[in-house]
Amino acid sequence: MAALDYQDMLLIVQQSLSNKRVLIVDRRASARDSLRATLHSLGFVDVLGAADSAEAFRQIHAERFDIIFSDYVLDGGRNGQQLLEELRHAHLIKPSTIYIIFSSERGYTNVVSLAELTPDDFLIKPIASELLQARLVRAIYKKHVLRRIYEHIESGALNDAVEACDRVIQQQPNYMYDALRLKGELLHTQGKTREAEQVFRFVLEGRIVPWAKMGLATALRDRGALDEAEQLAHQVTQEAPDYLSAYDFLASVHEAQGRLAEAQDSLQRGADASPHNTVRQRLVGDVATRNKDFLAAEKAYGRVIDRSRGSTLRTMDDFANLSRVLVERGNFTASRRITADMKREWRGDKQAEMAALVSESLCLNAEGLPEKAKTLVDKALELQNQVAAEAMEQGKHCSQRLTIDLAHACFITGKEEDAHSLLRQVAAENNDDPNLIEHITSVFEKTGQTDAGKALLDQVSREIIELNNRGVLAARAGDLEGSVQMLIQAADKVPNLQFLVNASKAIFTLLDKRGWDHNLAAKGSEYLERAQRKDSKNRKLASARELYVTVAKKYGKLKDAG
Repeated sequence: MAALDYQDMLLIVQQSLSNKRVLIVDRRASARDSLRATLHSLGFVDVLGAADSAEAFRQIHAERFDIIFSDYVLDGGRNGQQLLEELRHAHLIKPSTIYIIFSSERGYTNVVSLAELTPDDFLIKPIASELLQARLVRAIYKKHVLRRIYEHIESGALNDAVEACDRVIQQQPNYMYDALRLKGELLHTQGKTREAEQVFRFVLEGRIVPWAKMGLATALRDRGALDEAEQLAHQVTQEAPDYLSAYDFLASVHEAQGRLAEAQDSLQRGADASPHNTVRQRLVGDVATRNKDFLAAEKAYGRVIDRSRGSTLRTMDDFANLSRVLVERGNFTASRRITADMKREWRGDKQAEMAALVSESLCLNAEGLPEKAKTLVDKALELQNQVAAEAMEQGKHCSQRLTIDLAHACFITGKEEDAHSLLRQVAAENNDDPNLIEHITSVFEKTGQTDAGKALLDQVSREIIELNNRGVLAARAGDLEGSVQMLIQAADKVPNLQFLVNASKAIFTLLDKRGWDHNLAAKGSEYLERAQRKDSKNRKLASARELYVTVAKKYGKLKDAG
C-alpha cells in the first residue's frame, strides 16, 4: 500500500474531528478559550476545559477523552508531566488517547522528563494554527492506523493485538516500526521472550533506535543473559543519555546480580536527570534503604513527598518510609514531624493512625523508653485488626510495609508471637515481591533473629508450593472441578499473585471445557482484578487475561465476565 501524503491524511482525519472529545488543561481561562476557538476552526466540536490538575483528573475519571492538551505549568507547582504520570499510573489514559503538552520551557530537565513519559507531542509556545493542525493530523492519523491494535490491547486480547500488528507491518510501511515496537512489547508481555527478541533484532538490522535495543536487552535479561543485557543498556545510556528507562533497567540487572550499590547509582543517575519522576524517586529511596544509605533514602523519600503533593501518586507509605529512615538516622524530631504531617493529611483514617503509633513506638524505643513504646504497640495491634477487616470487606489496600514495621515494633517490645504472625502473613501474600521479602529479612536481622527469619520464609515457601501443587496435580489427573476448588481455597487463604492468577486460569479452563457459569466467571474475574492491583505488568497475569478473553468470547459473555 502506497504511503499517504499529508493531504490524504487530512481528508481522512477531517471526517472524524467532530466526533473527537477534547480536554484542555490550562490554569488561564484566556488560554483555554483561545485554543478552544482554534480547535473549533479546525473542525472540533466537543472541546472542554479544566483550570487545574484536580479538575482535569475528575473529568478524565468521569468520561473518556480522545485528545488531551495540557500546559506544562499547572496549579500549585504541579505540571503537565506529573498529570500524565498520574493518569497513566491510574490507568485512565488509554493507548489510543492523544496527549499533547504545550510549554514555553526549553530547559533540559523538563524537556527530558517529558520525553521520558512519551507524550504524543511536545510543542513550544507560541503555536501557529497551521503547525498545530499539521501535528494533530499526523498524531490522529497514526492512532487511526494503530486503532485495532489498541482496541485489542484494551480488551486484553493480546493474540489478536499481535495479529493486528502484523497487518499494519504488511499494509502501512510508514508505521511499520510503530507496529514492530508494539508487537515486540506484546510478545514480551505474553512471556514469548524468544519471539520478542527476534522482533527487536529485526528492527536493529534496519534502524538503530534506543527502544529496540532496550526491548532486546529486556528479552535477554528475562532469559538469563544478564551480561549481554547489561552491555546493551550501557550502550543506550551512552548513545541516547535522555532515554532514562535504560537506567531503571540497569538497576534491575544489577539488583538481580546482587550489586545493590550499582543499582542505586543507576537509579540515582536517572533521578538526577529527571527529578520530577515520582516513581523513580521512590525506587531510589527503596534501594538506598536496602543499602543502608539512609541519607540518600531520606533525600529521595523527601522528594517523593514534595513532588506528589495533591497527587494520587501520594501514599501513606511515602510518609512511613521517610519516618522510618529518619529514626534510623537518629533524627526523632524530624520523624515525628513527618508523622504529624501524615496524620493531618489522612485525618480520620485508621491506617494512618496505626502508622503514627508504629512510628512513635520506634522513636520511643530508640530513645530508651521501651515501656512507653509497648503501650503504643498494643494500641497499634488493636487498630491493625480493624484495618485488616475493613480492607478485606471494602476491597481496599492495606499497606504491607506498614504491617512489617508493626512487626518490627512488636519484636523490640517483646511481642515476638505477634511479630511472627504478622510477618508470616505478609510473606505468604507477597512471596513473589522481592522488595517486601527483603524488608522482612531486614527486620529479622535488625532484631538479631536472622536464622529465625530464614526458617520462617523457607517454611512459607514450602507451604505455598505444596498448596499450589495440589491444584496443579488435580488438573493433570483430569479432575478440573477439584483443581478449581483447591486453587480457589488457596487464593482465598493466601491471596498472592501466583494463587490469584492460577485460580483464575483454572476457572476459565474449566468454563472453556464445561460451559459458562456466571458466578464462577465472576470469581475468576475478581481474581484477575486483584492480581492486576498487585502487578499490572506481570506476564503470567497477561496470559490469564488472554485466556479469560478467549473463553468469554467463545460464549458471547465478554461484558458479563468483566
